[in-house]
Amino acid sequence: MDDNRIELPKSYSDIKIDSEKISFSMPSDLQTGSLLRTLATTKKDGNFLELGTGTGLSLSWIADGMCKNSKLISIDNLLEYQNIAKKHIQNPNISFVCEDAERWILNYTDLKFDLIFADAWPGKYVVLEETLDLLNPGGIYLIDDMLPQSNWPKNHDKNVEILIQDLEKRNDIQLTKMRWSTGLILITKK
Repeated sequence: MDDNRIELPKSYSDIKIDSEKISFSMPSDLQTGSLLRTLATTKKDGNFLELGTGTGLSLSWIADGMCKNSKLISIDNLLEYQNIAKKHIQNPNISFVCEDAERWILNYTDLKFDLIFADAWPGKYVVLEETLDLLNPGGIYLIDDMLPQSNWPKNHDKNVEILIQDLEKRNDIQLTKMRWSTGLILITKK
């Protein structure tokens, strides 16, 4: 059923052009984006967290699915990338944080989240427990790039293997592993 007729968010094409200008090499694909938009739509007045803004390609999908009262925090440690997202996604309900996500996660004490998209090491390979603690019951946690990627560092497959094993042992979540897109794991907190 995958096809090339996915309706793109209005800011997506401009973000992609600016991303290519700086040779940004870590974009989320269209299928992941489409799923993110759908998941954001399921959480009316939701509170969302994106770990790894990058240039805003995946953020454009989440923003496209948000209702007018939803809130989103998007974190990245590289201002050069995040500035592209800020330029093209101007929504007063989206907060951009340029900080080390691991430190941010460890210090965050505000409202829990209905959707967390972990597209960075923090929240996925480090501070996983603390990240899952930020999720509301019934909240969704999505991670991508679980299938081999051309930009993976050497021996990264071992990190993925350990993460999947750790997630499979947990009793406080329900998970579905998908050999689709870049390899996704969709989790709901019990």
